[in-house]
Amino acid sequence: QCGLRKSADHQSYLQGSSDLKQCHKKTAAASDPGGSGTAMGRRYRRGGLMWRLRKILIWVLGIYITIPVIIKVCPSIQAKLVFLNFVRVPYFIDLKRPQDQGLNHTRNFYLQSEEGINIGVWHTVPSVMWREAQAKDSEWYDKSFQSSHPVILYLHGNAGTRYTNTFFICLSLQVLCSLGYHVVTFDYRGMLSGSPSEKGMTSDAFFLYQWIKQRIGQKPLYIWGHSLGTGVATNLVRRLCDRGTPPDSLILESPFTNIREEAKSHPFSMVYRYLPGFDWFFLDSITANDIRFASDENVNHISCPVLILHAEDDAVVPFQLGKKLYDLAAQSKSLNGHKVQFIPFPSSLGYRHKFIYKSPQLPNILSDFLSAPHPHM
Repeated sequence: QCGLRKSADHQSYLQGSSDLKQCHKKTAAASDPGGSGTAMGRRYRRGGLMWRLRKILIWVLGIYITIPVIIKVCPSIQAKLVFLNFVRVPYFIDLKRPQDQGLNHTRNFYLQSEEGINIGVWHTVPSVMWREAQAKDSEWYDKSFQSSHPVILYLHGNAGTRYTNTFFICLSLQVLCSLGYHVVTFDYRGMLSGSPSEKGMTSDAFFLYQWIKQRIGQKPLYIWGHSLGTGVATNLVRRLCDRGTPPDSLILESPFTNIREEAKSHPFSMVYRYLPGFDWFFLDSITANDIRFASDENVNHISCPVLILHAEDDAVVPFQLGKKLYDLAAQSKSLNGHKVQFIPFPSSLGYRHKFIYKSPQLPNILSDFLSAPHPHM
């Protein structure tokens, strides 16, 4: 009898548990008539994600609007973005020791272009003088200018040092130095002392040109500008031509017409290019800093041979700006009677903005242009 009572009690307990579970199910169904609790959780998570996305969008939009306002209020920021003198690439290079970069026929030295302004300079001798140049002092390098070899004054672009520009023009020592050129290049003011400006950079280039000219006499001296350096180069050559002392030739690699057109075409301006007031916010801020680099105007005052090199796949300075500058130069009255040549490099070669030096045709292009007479080509 005791066992029968326990079995009955157990069955009663199981029945009670089953009734309790049914009650819980009914209660849950009553509280969620439209579906399960998991659906509500998904809706809650989806709503939280949308809120976070809206928050991110508001932040991005705020930054997008704030940047042009800051640049307009503080136009000096735009000047820094043009010159990028605070960017030293690569940072770890010791510019005092060009031999560490394989340039063991290069001398590093410093000149004072004006009171309080010091510029760092590299002088690389032609490859035929490589062995003789080993461990030589500054006196030997000065005397090397008296050789019969012509000289190229190289003006690099922004965000660069005399290492990076020499990397792109003297890294190919087999191109220029094997052709028998001295290459002299320098860092613009703002790297060692002073602040960069168009007028100051042109003055530094003019000072170094005169310094070289005093040492080479009547031997050929060519001016080569790359990117932003083409603006400095045309400023310098215009100044020399106005004085009646034009250089032997001007070589422009990846040039633009003027800084406003280049800024509007630059990849960094893409997100703002179609913003109402783009010119007022950005381009007028450049002009407010007295930055023009008007090569399209300068070619009307230049009276020496001009060679323009440009890659069709240049994304930094669009190819059409270099072609437009050539068209203006070819029509310039001051260049009438001088060689004006334009050499395009197809996109298939992949030379882009900085790699024209890789062209196996470059030695022939240079020797052809700098020696034989040519009409406009």
